[in-house]
Amino acid sequence: MVNFQSFEGIVLSVSEFYTGQNAEQEGCYKQLEVVDRSGATVNFIVSPTTFFLDQEIVSKGDWITGFYDANAPVPLIYPPRYQALIIVKHTSYQQVKADYFDSGLVSSDGQLKLNLTPYTPVLLTNGQPFLRSPANRNLLVVYSFSTKSIPAQTTPEKVIVWCS
Repeated sequence: MVNFQSFEGIVLSVSEFYTGQNAEQEGCYKQLEVVDRSGATVNFIVSPTTFFLDQEIVSKGDWITGFYDANAPVPLIYPPRYQALIIVKHTSYQQVKADYFDSGLVSSDGQLKLNLTPYTPVLLTNGQPFLRSPANRNLLVVYSFSTKSIPAQTTPEKVIVWCS
């Protein structure tokens, strides 16, 4: 199971990241330098398998949230360098959460409960419909509004199943 953690901030730079493996991989990896409101900096390594919500192109000056697996090994350097699993470019009208959702569709931190309708798109990362229940899975949830209760409840605009 993926232990999703996130870092949110503004992109300071986008550069190529060299893996040193072979010439065939050159240009396939990017590094996003991101700084948050408190001044903390993180470098996200973006690979060909990194999922970009709505295939948004990210560039310098964009406000993003990067999700990574907190259980994955990380080199002990500063600023930290995380392998990005998901990158979401912020918009003023949507919120996102990547987490494990249990059989009641409540996130692992107990902060969000999903109320799905027959019209809620439940998709795989490749955009194809997911035809089973999204319960007991890692999900990326896109929503606009939620209640103020605990857990907050929302009817998502889109649910993306993260098959690992």
